[in-house]
Order: sequence, then structure tokens, then C-alpha cells
Amino acid sequence: PKELYGDERGHGDHGDHAEGVRGGHGGMDYLVLRAFLESVMEKKAPPIDVYDTATWMAVSVLSEQASQLMRPKAPKIGKRILMERITPLWKRFNFSSKVTARNLFRYKRKMLMSTIGIAGCIVLTGTDLSAGRVSGLTAAVAAVMLQKSDFANKMFQNLPEVTVGWILLVLLGVVAIGAIVGLVNGFFVAKFSLHPFIVTLSTQLITYGIILWFFGLNGNNGQPISGLSKEYKDLVGGEMFRLGNVAIPMYVLYAVILVALMWFIWNKTAFGKNMFAVGSNAEAAKVSGVNVFWTTVLVHTLAGAMYGYAGFVEGVRSGSVAATTGLNAECDAIAACVIGGVSFVGGTGPISGIILGVFILRIIFVALTMLGVDSSSLYIIKGAIILCACALDMRKYLVKK
Repeated sequence: PKELYGDERGHGDHGDHAEGVRGGHGGMDYLVLRAFLESVMEKKAPPIDVYDTATWMAVSVLSEQASQLMRPKAPKIGKRILMERITPLWKRFNFSSKVTARNLFRYKRKMLMSTIGIAGCIVLTGTDLSAGRVSGLTAAVAAVMLQKSDFANKMFQNLPEVTVGWILLVLLGVVAIGAIVGLVNGFFVAKFSLHPFIVTLSTQLITYGIILWFFGLNGNNGQPISGLSKEYKDLVGGEMFRLGNVAIPMYVLYAVILVALMWFIWNKTAFGKNMFAVGSNAEAAKVSGVNVFWTTVLVHTLAGAMYGYAGFVEGVRSGSVAATTGLNAECDAIAACVIGGVSFVGGTGPISGIILGVFILRIIFVALTMLGVDSSSLYIIKGAIILCACALDMRKYLVKK
């Protein structure tokens, strides 16, 4: 209904808020819902992105409508709406098993690699604020290199045809870009004893400037990069198998392989043991023969490589890449780290805890979204989680000390 979702121009009777599906809804929301409903009426399966967006909008709006109607002024109406509208819709579209599970897989994969990268920096009693922007830069580079050859707005026309070999070459390239940024971070942290906060904040700003410059090339004028090739989408996000009604994409397999590799590096190699030793006590590690300089540099370089991979798969997840891609991704990663038991005191960071932290964080925000909590409040909750988790971690450290 236009009084709830607005018309194609974004005008409606539900308010003039610009954010989310809970205010005056813009034209894009209207078009997405219309496309979804047309597919349902024609008994066709709607496109996956349209399905996800439409069902999330439906959950959010109906949850808010129910919460308003369940006030004491109208308890009977609210109960009737809940029983007659929301419950049947929930059962019919089966949000809990289809949409929620799919989005958990998608967002968990998105966060996991960046979170593991940042976790290594936190183990060294540091952090990395450049993660989101590095992911955004590598996502833009990958998207430009892997656009369809016949796409009208292709940024570079003379690129080779997209094949599996070219995709793998682009992957190596963007991972190298991320690793180079990480190498710069690690060098300045280790060589000049600068705090990682300052170093990574600087590289974050530098990277963002490069992103803005990149999006202005060849007359693009800052427009999002779209038109990704089918080969790229199939290789990264194609369906691997199904668990009931939930499609498991290929990037889940890649994430499992990378997590296993990172677990081996952290726990079974001399480099991993040196990392935890430096994080626990850098001076003691140096006396014991550990090369603190190169350990610090390599940890940041490995983190940058993880951001590069995260950017490579981000374009497939979202369908296009904008200059804002990756914005504040490091905040989610840091929150997942502290939930998963990675201590800012240093020297502690189990891979299993990081995975659990990512999963718990996504469960929290999926649940809050489905309960109708607006996006502004989600940022407040995210900040409170980081603050409280770090405070509890520091209190535990002080008690032990």
C-alpha cells in the first residue's frame, strides 16, 4: 500500500524519515516490493536480492506496526493483527529458516575474514581501522576488472574476457593490494613504535582518498560499479548445495578453507607462536630470540590480505560496489573479536572464539532487526557491546594482575 511504503517517487503518508523501511519509504522500496509481489502473483520465483530485501522490509514494518497496535489503547486490534496477519506471513514465507539463515551465511562470510585479520592485530595489543576501506578498495578493483564485456557502462573497455584464469589473477591482485596496505601499517607500527590506532587511521584516510579518485576515472563520476560478469558471480556466489530450503553458496566453502588455514598458521607454525608471544610480552619475546619487527609486519600484512579477499567477494554479495562499500566494517569486526574472547591486553585470540563471536553478533542484529529496532539504535547497541566487552576484559585482566 502506498500509504505505508510510499509511491515510486518516495512519497507516502507514513512520515518523511529518510532511513530504513520504517519512515517515509523511498521509491526504491516501492519498486522492490512491487517486483516481489508481481513475481508472487505470476507464481514465479523472485530474484534472490529482491526476495531478501522485500521480506526483510515486510518483517521490519509489520513488527513495528504490531508494536504500535499492541499498546494499551488498542490491545484487541493489536492481537488480531498479530494473529491474522503477522503469524500467517511468518509461516508462509518461513523467515526463520530461509531469509534469516541465508543472510546469516552471507553476512557471516562477509565479516569472518576481516574479523580474523583484525584479530591478529588485536592479539598484538593493537587494532586496525583501515579494514573497511581496504575491503572497499579491493572490492572496487575486482568489480572493475570483472565487469561483463558487453556492459554499456564498463569503465575499462580493453580488459580481457572474463574466464576462471582471469578471475583467479584478479583475486591474487586484490589480495596483494590488501597485503601492501597491511605491510605499510606493520612497517610504521614496528619501525617507529607508533600506535596502531594512529597508523591505521592514517591509512584509512589515504585509502578512502584513493577510492574516491578511482571511482572518478574514465568519466564514472563516482557512480557505483555494476554489471558484474556471470562467471564471477557463479564462481564466488554460485550455489554449492542446499540444506533443505537454504542454498549454501560457494563462498562458504572458501571461508571454511581459509579459516582452517588461519587456524593452522596461528596454532601450528612458529610464526603463530611468535605472534602470541609478542602480544603477551614483546620485550620477553625479543629476549627469547623472536624477531618482533618482522612478526609485527607479517601480522599486519596477513590482515591486509584477508581484507583483500573480503573485498573480492563483497561485490558478488551486494551485486555492485559503491564508494561507501566497507564503511565501518572494522567496527563490526572489532565487536565480533571482543565478543569472541580476543583480548585487547594481547596474547589471546582463539579462532573458534572469533567464529563464535561473528555468529553471535549477527544473531543479535538479525534478531533486533526482525523485532523492528531502527538502524540508528543498532549503531548505539554495537558501540555499547564493544565498550562493555572491552571493560569486562580489562577488569578480568586487572583482577588477575
